[in-house]
Amino acid sequence: MIFTDQMDRQKSLIDTVFMSYSYPVASNEFAALCQSQIKLLTDGLGAVSSAIYLTIDVPENQESNLLLFVVNPSSGNKFPSQIKGFELLEIIEKISSQNESFSNYYLPGIDQEESNFSVQINQNDLLNKQIVLPLIHDDVAMGLLLVGRDDRPWAHHELDQIKLVSSTLAIACFFEKQSQWYQSQLRLQQGIHYWNQEQIGNLLHQLKNPLTALSTFSKLLLKRILPEDRNRKVVTNILRESDHLASLIEQFSQEIEVDQSLEEVSIELATTSKLIAGEVSTNAATSGNFLLPANQDSLESLDLAVVLEPLLLTSSTIAQSKGLKFSSNIDCESTLIMGNANALGEVLSNILDNAIKYTPNPGQIKVSTQSKTDVGNGKFLGVVIADTGYGISEENQQHLFTRYYRGSQAQSDIPGTGLGLAIAKQLINNMGGEIEVISPNHNSSDSRFPGTTMIVWLKTVSS
Repeated sequence: MIFTDQMDRQKSLIDTVFMSYSYPVASNEFAALCQSQIKLLTDGLGAVSSAIYLTIDVPENQESNLLLFVVNPSSGNKFPSQIKGFELLEIIEKISSQNESFSNYYLPGIDQEESNFSVQINQNDLLNKQIVLPLIHDDVAMGLLLVGRDDRPWAHHELDQIKLVSSTLAIACFFEKQSQWYQSQLRLQQGIHYWNQEQIGNLLHQLKNPLTALSTFSKLLLKRILPEDRNRKVVTNILRESDHLASLIEQFSQEIEVDQSLEEVSIELATTSKLIAGEVSTNAATSGNFLLPANQDSLESLDLAVVLEPLLLTSSTIAQSKGLKFSSNIDCESTLIMGNANALGEVLSNILDNAIKYTPNPGQIKVSTQSKTDVGNGKFLGVVIADTGYGISEENQQHLFTRYYRGSQAQSDIPGTGLGLAIAKQLINNMGGEIEVISPNHNSSDSRFPGTTMIVWLKTVSS
C-alpha cells in the first residue's frame, strides 16, 4: 500500500525518479538491516512469503532491472533473482491510476499461476493477503517490498506496520545510495590526488637540474666580473634567487614526503577501523607551512634591513625595466623584529611584486618604515610600500586576502593567480603581525590612479 500524495509526486517525476543502485556491493550494515526487517515481518506479522527487490545499475539506454536482494527463506524459489525488461514506474503508475478500485497486478517475470502477489490499492479491501509496496524516499523510487501470507487477511494495524517497514527500508536505501556515491567520489578524488602528487614530484625533480646549472653558471660569471662592475649586483641577484628557489623546492619536497607518510598512516588506521575523526588532519595541520615554522615559539629575532636589502635591489631593477621610479628610505638598523626570514621575504616580495605589477608607466613606488605602539600588544615596526597604481576598491578590499580572488583585475591582461596576498596574510598572521591596506592613498596627481599603500606590521623585540 502507498500514500496517494506520494503517487501524485511520482507521476511528475517520470523522467528523473528511476535512480539506480550498485547493491550487489551493498554494505554489510545495509544488508543486515534489510534482513532484520524481513525477520520482523515473519516473526511479528506472520508473513510466509516476503522479499526485497532493489533497482540496480545498468548501462545507459538499456532496460532497468530489479535485483532480488533479501528473501524470506521459507519462500523457496518462488522469486526470480532478477526481473528484467521492467521499469519500477510501471507499478507506481498502475497504483496511481487505480487508487479507487482493486485489480490484481502481477509482477513481470513471476509466474501468475505460482504467485498471488499483487498490488493492493484500496485500503478498505483487506481480503487480499499479498501486498507489493514500492520503496520511495525523497521522491525517489528504489525498489519493491513483497509481503504475503495465506492463512488470514491483513488487519489495518498490520498494514500500518508493513508501511512503516517499507518506509524504513526506503530511507535505508536512500542513505546507502548516498554512502556509495560519497565512496565513489572519495576514490575518484584519491586517484586525482595520487596523479597530482606524481606530477608534482616529476616537476620538482626536473626543476632541480636547470636550477643547479643556473647557480653554477652564476658563480662562474661572478669570478669573471670585477668588484667595481655594476653588473656584478645583477649576477649576485641571479645567484641569490636561484638558490632561494632551490631551497623552496627542497623544502616542498620534504613537505610532500611528510604528507605521504601521514596519508599512509591514515589509510592503515582506516583499514583497521582505528581511525579517530580529525586525528590525521590535526597531525597534518601541525606539520606547518613549509615556508614557515608551525608556531610562533619557533620565530627568531631578525634584522629587518638584512631581509629587505636584497628584495629592494631586485624590485628596483624590475621597476626600472618597466619605466617606474623606485625609492626607499629604510630606518630600522637599530630595531629587531620577531619573524622568520624566509617567510618574511615571501611576504614582502609578494607585496612589492603587486605594487610593480599594478602601477602603470609612468608611476612610482616608495618603500619606507614607521613604528607604532599597540596598547596591550607592544611595539610594532611597519614596512610601508606605497604606489601610484590602479588602487583597490572598497568592495575588493573586503575579499583582498581570499585565495584566488582577483576582483576587477581578473578581467585585465595583468597576469596573476590571486594567491600572493592570501599567502602573505597567512604568513604574517603566523608571525603575530598584520597587513594594513590603505586605498586610495592619494599619492598620485592623476585621478585615474588613486594608488595603494600596504603596511606590513611586525612585532619588535622587547629591549
